[in-house]
Amino acid sequence: MTHGTMPTPTYILGISCFYHDSAACLLKDGEILFATQEERYTRKKHDEAFPKNAIDHALKFAGIAPEDLSAIVFYEKPLLKFERILRTYFKVWPRGLLSYHRAMQEWMTKKLWIPHIIRKELQYKGPLFFTEHHESHASSAYFCSGFPDATIVTIDGVGEWATTTIGYGKGTELRLTEEIRFPNSLGLLYSALTYYLGFKVNSAEYKVMGLAPYGEPRYRDQMRRLIDVKEDGSFALNMEYFTYEYGLTMTGKKMEELFGEPTRKPESPLTQFHKDVARSLQELTNEVMLQLVKHAKKLHPSDHLCLAGGVALNCVTNGKILKSGLFNDIFIQPAAGDAGGALGAALLVWHKEFKGERIPKMEHVFLGNEYANTEIETLLKEQNIPYDVLSDTELIERVAGILANEAPHPGPLPPLGHELVVRDPEGSSDPEREAEWRGEGGNQPTAVVGWFQGRMEFGPRSLGNRSILADARNKESWQKVNLKIKFRESFRPFAPTVLEEKVAEWFDLNRESPYMLLVADVHPDKRDRIPAVTHVDGSARIQTIRRDQNPRYYDLIKAFEKRTGCPVIINTSFNVRGEPIVESPKDALNCFLHTQMDYLVMGNCLLEKKKIGQGTAVDRGEYLKKFSLD
Repeated sequence: MTHGTMPTPTYILGISCFYHDSAACLLKDGEILFATQEERYTRKKHDEAFPKNAIDHALKFAGIAPEDLSAIVFYEKPLLKFERILRTYFKVWPRGLLSYHRAMQEWMTKKLWIPHIIRKELQYKGPLFFTEHHESHASSAYFCSGFPDATIVTIDGVGEWATTTIGYGKGTELRLTEEIRFPNSLGLLYSALTYYLGFKVNSAEYKVMGLAPYGEPRYRDQMRRLIDVKEDGSFALNMEYFTYEYGLTMTGKKMEELFGEPTRKPESPLTQFHKDVARSLQELTNEVMLQLVKHAKKLHPSDHLCLAGGVALNCVTNGKILKSGLFNDIFIQPAAGDAGGALGAALLVWHKEFKGERIPKMEHVFLGNEYANTEIETLLKEQNIPYDVLSDTELIERVAGILANEAPHPGPLPPLGHELVVRDPEGSSDPEREAEWRGEGGNQPTAVVGWFQGRMEFGPRSLGNRSILADARNKESWQKVNLKIKFRESFRPFAPTVLEEKVAEWFDLNRESPYMLLVADVHPDKRDRIPAVTHVDGSARIQTIRRDQNPRYYDLIKAFEKRTGCPVIINTSFNVRGEPIVESPKDALNCFLHTQMDYLVMGNCLLEKKKIGQGTAVDRGEYLKKFSLD
C-alpha cells in the first residue's frame, strides 16, 4: 500500500486479555514500537480486563488512530478454548456445578464476544486475526531471539487445549509439532502446589521458587504420586489429587492426605514442611523440563533453544537447562507469560499474513511510557516537594555515592585493593570497622534509592528503569528493603544487576542475562562480598547490563564500582507487595512517600526523604494524608 511515493507503514496491534496479565503490543513494519501491561495503568495487579489504557498509550506513542492499524490480532482462539471448558465440565458432571455457572457467566457475557468487544472499544473495522495461545508464546520467543533456527518449547498452565508444545523455527517459519493437553499440565501442577502452600495462584509461584532453597527434597515420593513422567519428558497428572477441573480451588483433601498436612492458610507461619515441599516441587520441575528440552532437541535438532509460557519464568530451571550444555544458546522471552502473548500474536501475523522480514534480536524491554523532566518537575512543584535538579554527570556521581554509603564519611572511599585503614579513637587499626566502612557485612544503615528513568519495562521484571536500588555488599540492605519498603516476606531473595563484562568474575555464568531469567551460583569467594543478593543456597537470579542496553543505569553501576570495587548492586521492582510496578511519576512519588525509601530519583530530579517537610508549610505526615493514588 502506498501514499504518494511513500509506502504506508504496516501497524499491527496485538492484544491479550480476559485471563490474567492483559497487555497490548504495537508493531510498525515488524519493529516493536510499544508494549505494556494494563495493570500498570489501572494499578490492579495482574489485571485481566480489556487493555484499553495500554492500547490508548500505544496508539498515542505512535501518533496514530485505530483506523490506521493494518490488523489487530488476539493471542488465542476463544471458541477452541470454550470447547475445552464445555467438554471438561461434561466429563466431570455433576461435580463443578457452581464453577460451571461462574464460568458460563464470564463466557456468555464477555469471552465469547471478543471480536465485538475489540471493534466496539476501538471503533475498528479492519482485519481481525486470532492465533493459538501456544503459537503466540512460541512466536514471542523465537521471532525475538535473533536465532536463524531454534528448538522451541512452550509450557504454561493451559491455553486452548495445549499445556506444553514442542516445535521449531527456521527463518520466518515457525511450526509446533507436538503437544501435551489439558488437564495434564506442569504449570497447573506448580500452581496447585502454590495453592497448597498458601500462596496466590497465577501470582505467587515465584515465591515458591524463592522458598525452595530453604528446604530439602524430602517429598519426592509424594511428587511421583502426582505426576507420571516418561523418558521423553511427556507426562500425565494423577487427577485424583487435583480439583481444578471442576472446583473453585486447585486441590482438596486428597492432597492433604498425601502430604499429611492441611493446606496452609495465607499469611500463616511457614514451617520446614512447607520449605521441603517447595524444594521437592522445584526439583521435579527441573527434572521434567530437562527431559522435555532434551526430547525437543532430538525431534528438532538445533544449537539454539527458545522458551516461553509461564513456566519459562522459573529462572532456577532455566539455569539448570543452560548448565546442562544441551544448547549453545538459549533465549527466554522476558514477558514469558500471557502478557507476552500480545507480542507473539502480533509477530506471528506480521510473518504469516504480511510476509514480513525478521526483526533483530530483542536487546531490551524498555517499551512503555517515558516522562520528561518537565512533567516530573510540574508534579513536584504542584505537591510543594523539595528536590534538586542535577546534570547527567552530577546525577550519576551523586547517586553512586549514596549507594556506596559515602554520606556519613568525609569523602569518597578508594576502591577495594587500595590502602584503607580505619582507626579507633585510640589510634589502633580496626579491621571490623574497615569492613563496616566498605559496607561488607557491617551493621551501618544503608541508603535505598527509588530509580525512575526512561521508558517503562515490558514484562514482570524491573530492569533498571522502574527499580529500587541498594548496596549488595551490606547484608542489612536485604532486610531493610524486604520489610520496610517492599513489605514482603523475609525469605524472598533480591536479584543483583552486574556489569556484563564482570559477570564471570562474580558468578558461575559466562554469558549475558539481561532479563533476570537465569539463576547461577555466586562464586564462593564473592559471597561474603555481596551477601544481600546471595541466596541461602549460594545462588543469585542475575541481571547483566551493557551500556548500549541502558546507558544511564550502566553508568551508575560503573560509578559505584569505581568507588567500591564492586560491580554489583541490588535491583528489585519499584513497587510494594501486592501492587504493580510503578508506571508514572505520581506512582513513584506515592510509593516513595509511603515507605522508608531514603531517596527518589526521577529523571534528573533527586528527592531526599529527610528534607520533605523541612522549609515547607506542612510536614511529611500531611503529605501522606493528602497524597495517594486513591
